[in-house]
Amino acid sequence: MNRYQDNRILTTKRGKQYYATTLYQDIPLSNNDVYVTTTVGDRYDMLAQQFYGDSTLWWVIPMANNQLVKDSLFPPTGYTLRIASNVGNIVTNFRLINA
Repeated sequence: MNRYQDNRILTTKRGKQYYATTLYQDIPLSNNDVYVTTTVGDRYDMLAQQFYGDSTLWWVIPMANNQLVKDSLFPPTGYTLRIASNVGNIVTNFRLINA
């Protein structure tokens, strides 16, 4: 899922177009979440492919780990990441709040 594919395009009074702000929800903890310790070379997209079967869902992993910087595909080495288990609900809610 490309997280920007459904972004709304808004228009100013002067006719200039721009994208609406993308909103994210907090991702609640679940007893089914998986925790992994990162190693050298790990990337969010590769972890998303491994755990979700879809590399485009890479953004869910840093969003589930609030204390991480969100501007990189590389998690810090030796960090314990939470892999949220309810990715279907996360994507559905993301689409609803950004519709």
